[in-house]
Order: sequence, then C-alpha cells, then structure tokens
Amino acid sequence: MNRVLVAEDEPRIASFLESGLNSNGFVVTVVTDGESAYQYARTGAFDLMVLDLGLPVTDGLTVLRLLRAEKIDLPVVVLTARDSVADTVTGLESGADDYIRKPFGFDELLARVRLRLRGPGHAPEPTMLRAGDLTLDLRTRKVLIDGGAAEVALTAREFALAEVLFRHVDQVLTREQLLSQVWGLDFDPGSNVVEVYVRYLRRKIGDSRIETLRGMGYRLHAHPPPHTTD
Repeated sequence: MNRVLVAEDEPRIASFLESGLNSNGFVVTVVTDGESAYQYARTGAFDLMVLDLGLPVTDGLTVLRLLRAEKIDLPVVVLTARDSVADTVTGLESGADDYIRKPFGFDELLARVRLRLRGPGHAPEPTMLRAGDLTLDLRTRKVLIDGGAAEVALTAREFALAEVLFRHVDQVLTREQLLSQVWGLDFDPGSNVVEVYVRYLRRKIGDSRIETLRGMGYRLHAHPPPHTTD
C-alpha cells in the first residue's frame, strides 16, 4: 500500500485530497507548512508527495530544491495556483515530477499520482486517447480530427472535460460524475456548467459526438449514430 505525503495548508483542499486518496487505497499523511513537509519527506517513509507551492514557513519551491539538493528522489506532484508558464517551468526545473494547476478535478490528480508511482517495468501512460476518428493529444491539449487532417485547440476546462469523456468512450457519465471529476472542489450540484461546456465541446468536435441522455447523463461516441438527443 502506497504512502502519500500531502503538503497543503488550505484545510478544504487538504481534506479533499486526504479523503479522495484514502478512498482509493492510499495511506495519507497531511502537513500544513513547508518545514514539516521537508522534514517528513526526508524520512523515507513515503512513496510520493503532493506539494502545494504556496506553503507557509517555507514555500514549496524551497522544499523541493532542498530535497533535490540532498539527492532525495521522492516523486513530487506539485499543486499550484500560479498560471504562468515561467512558474511551471521553474517548478519542473526545481525537481517536480509533475504539476497540476488549481482548481483541479480529483481524477486528474489521481491519474498523475498513479503514473508517478509506476515502476520502470510498467507500460508508459498513453499520450493519445482515441474515439473513432478523433484523437485527444494529452501533451498539446488538442483534438485531432480525421487522423490529424484538422486540429482543434481546447481551453483548460474543455480539455479536462474532454479527457474524462475520452477515457470513457461509449459509456454514459452522469452530470454529477462530470462535475466531481472535472470541477472537483468547485463542484456545485445546482450549476449548469456541465451543459455549457458540453456545448462548447460540441461546437469544436461535432454536435453528434456527445449524446445527451435525458435523466442519465452524457456519452462520447466513437462512431456517432445518425441522430442523438440534444
């Protein structure tokens, strides 16, 4: 059973991560400041750390640099509210193995945690997800249509929604599942944000690709039927 150190000072996010990781079979320890994160990470008792950059006492980047300077190779998935490319590059150059921008969906974090815990004998995580003649490129966050004859760029939230749908091709996902997996901490059961972003995606990849099933949810078709319920 893998042990995960969560370094996060925002109680709501820390509780969200602890509950989600525990329910997926991880043993979780939560710390709320950078000094504690540094000391715990040095013990060798953990298999991975989820590290917020904006920690008090000692910030996350400093924690990361200190660990790497000591040749501690604990896998680190960074959480950041910083949007700039420069901040992301700085985090990766400081020794992060992966990063996730806030707000995030739990499924995205879980996938990245599992990926970083895989040993060298495991097959690499695919970088392309396919649904018929559509391909979602996880590196560029674009949808390739007709084998790459055309490509469509997605916003960050469109991409997050598309990734969940592409990972469950031809399966019905409820509105609540999409809210939880894509919007995570921003989950508001009364919101119409799912419907809004489904419309955005339809405009980009084709109306018939995503079917609405009244009272059930949504389905991304590998091979769409002639008519779908909008």
